[in-house]
Amino acid sequence: MVSRNMKICLSASAMVLIVVAAITVALIFTIFKLRDPNIIVQLSRYDFLDNLSPNITIPVLVIIKNSNYGKFKYIDSFSYITYRDTLVGTVPVPSKLVPARGGINVTTHANFMVGELIRNPNFFLDIQNGNKFSLMSKAELPGKVILLSFIKMKAMATNQCDISVNISSNDVVSNCTSHIMIYH
Repeated sequence: MVSRNMKICLSASAMVLIVVAAITVALIFTIFKLRDPNIIVQLSRYDFLDNLSPNITIPVLVIIKNSNYGKFKYIDSFSYITYRDTLVGTVPVPSKLVPARGGINVTTHANFMVGELIRNPNFFLDIQNGNKFSLMSKAELPGKVILLSFIKMKAMATNQCDISVNISSNDVVSNCTSHIMIYH
């Protein structure tokens, strides 16, 4: 037979285990819940009408904001810029560590192939219909989510931006959506 003290000890241990499990599950589904990053791509103003060389380089600022409680470390990657499904530019994205509940600014450059842009017959039609043309930028940033400094999980952050370029005012406006996924 089990003594009365042993029953009390086992009951108390079971209760503590249940409470710890409940708190852990609650934290996983609330505080440690994975949230999508906020990635903003800002292309510098560029006078396309004055400089129509076949290849140009435009400064780019990428702002990454992480609202998660885990850090995200990604490796060197590229963002690809397309105009109506035609590749017209690349943007190298150097590896960085995005702090938990923080953000970073990444300064890089966009290598535009203006020749590819101009060869597309829709380009001049778009410019005639309002001095604007639209680009799309897509990036995948493979890396790791680091939680509590010892839990490391593979992750992929994706970003897609719709970029509107106004030729007459040289304004560049981007609207971006970002997602992060954990995988094995």
